[in-house]
This record gives sequence, C-alpha cells and structure tokens, in this order.
Amino acid sequence: MTCNNAFAPDSSRTSALLELVRTVAATGYRFTTVTPATHQRVNARPDNAWARGLRDVFGWSRRFDPAILPAGLFDLMQQAGVAARDGDGWLSRVRLSTLDGQLYLHSAYPTIDEHSVFFGPDTYRYADAIRQWLPTCTAAIRRAVDIGCGAGPGAIVVALATPEAQVWGVDINEGALALARVNAVLAGASNMTASRSDLLRDIEGEFDLIVANPPYLADPQERAYRHGGGPLGAGLSLAIIDAAIGRLAPGGTLLLYTGAAIIDGDDPLRNAAVERLSRAGLAWTYREMDPDIFGEELLNPAYAQTERLAAVVLTATKR
Repeated sequence: MTCNNAFAPDSSRTSALLELVRTVAATGYRFTTVTPATHQRVNARPDNAWARGLRDVFGWSRRFDPAILPAGLFDLMQQAGVAARDGDGWLSRVRLSTLDGQLYLHSAYPTIDEHSVFFGPDTYRYADAIRQWLPTCTAAIRRAVDIGCGAGPGAIVVALATPEAQVWGVDINEGALALARVNAVLAGASNMTASRSDLLRDIEGEFDLIVANPPYLADPQERAYRHGGGPLGAGLSLAIIDAAIGRLAPGGTLLLYTGAAIIDGDDPLRNAAVERLSRAGLAWTYREMDPDIFGEELLNPAYAQTERLAAVVLTATKR
C-alpha cells in the first residue's frame, strides 16, 4: 500500500470532510476497529483484497473501485483530500470508527507513519473507563483536559457528559488536533477545544479532571503514537502523573488509562506511580482492566523479561 495515512485536513477541506462523514453516517455505517494484528489477518484473506462496500473502504482500509460507492461520495473524498491512488485502485487516507454511536475519523490502516492518529481497542477501553468513573464523581467538573487526545474520543466523551465544563484536548500532533476538531463538530461537543500542548505546557490553570490514554509501548522505531519511552514504555505515563500532581484543583482527579509490563508477577509501573502519589499525598486506586493485551509485542526484545502486558486504570484525587 502506498497510502500516506498521516492525514491532516486543512480549512479548505474541512467542510467536504464533514459532509463526507455525514453522508457515510446516513447509510447506517458502523465499524469497530480491531488491533493491527487482527486487521492484518482479516485483510490477508484472499476474498478481502478489494473492497465490496463502505465498511471495507472506511473501516478495513481496502483498495476500492469508485464505482462501488454511492453517487457523489468519491467526489467528496477527492474534495476532502482523502482519496489516494494505489495501483489500479484507490485507498481512503482515513478510517471511520464507531464509539457510543458517534463516528470518529482517524488514520487509515496500516498506522506506520510516526504521525499516525491511533484508534483501536485501547480507545474503547479508555472511553469505558471514563464512563464508569464519571457517575462516581462527587466534585463539580468545571475544567477538564485530555492529555495526548489523539482523535479526541476521551475529551469528547468527557465534554458530552459534562456540557457545562470547559474541556480541552491537547496533543503535540497537529494532524491529530485537526481530526479531533472535526470529530468534536461531528459529535456536537461544542465545549471541547483542541489545542497544541506538550503535556500541560501552554495551558494555564488547574483542572477538576485530567484524563489520559498515552502511548505506552517500547516501540523500536520510537513512533510518537506508540512509544511511551522510559522503562518498558512507562515514561510518558509517569510524566503525566507528575504533571497532574501539580495541576489538579483541590478535589480534582487524574484518570489514567495505560499499559503495564508485568515482570515475574510484579508491576513496576504501579510501584513507581504509587511512590509518586503517596509522596504528594493523593488518594489513589489502581486496577487491571484487561490482564493480557497486545501479546504479539512480547516478541520485541525490549520485553524479554516481560510475561504479559496489562491494561490498567489509575485514578488519583487531590485531597
């Protein structure tokens, strides 16, 4: 495939992109994005070389003939800049995935470019963690931020659940921010603002809620959307904890969904996080949401001593 999947819409293309997504949504389109390994296996089946419908084009990122699309849709793809030539066919430069009945734009498969905007099983778990926590919150949420917002799903979930709050989605990837803005419009999240920020730099004030789903893998290529840095990919998760400790308002909470490398039954991320939070006097909870994720990553030499990767959810509240 020759498609560049690090797509960032400019202002001249945004209206066409919005019309494209709304046109696709009107067909009843739904798609659940799977792991890259599952995606590769499904697409490798002989019958899946070419797209037969919209889910194949905008979900499975398969080569397509424009003739299979509803009238006018290919023109919208070209106006939006998301149609890319691939041999004797075409590819979509974006995918469309369903979350809570909303459609979200993100990078096409395969997400190999360092500026790719990821959306997948982690996104669904992250959104679920936020949804589970929100009803338990007794403090007023007036200001909230999603650190490393990507395509914006976390920030949008918070914004829709707290319509009176000011919600920011921050990221260092301008392409991600552009897609997050489009996704916010599509979801009707008018109280969400997407802004460039490294952690919480350039964003002032304290927050009643900080959420984050950072990259947490030890990626040999150090691609920004995957690589967590530090020990076994935990570096960015720990940096977010450090940033949140200094920026939470009294009664404010950090909700961090991330991955943890388990070694001989021990969780080094948990140990490092608890040390920081206890020293700062924050109340915390920590749980495994899924004990075994992305098992194929264990083939990476960086995980030679790791027995499993677990999806974990940390909450930390400033007293």
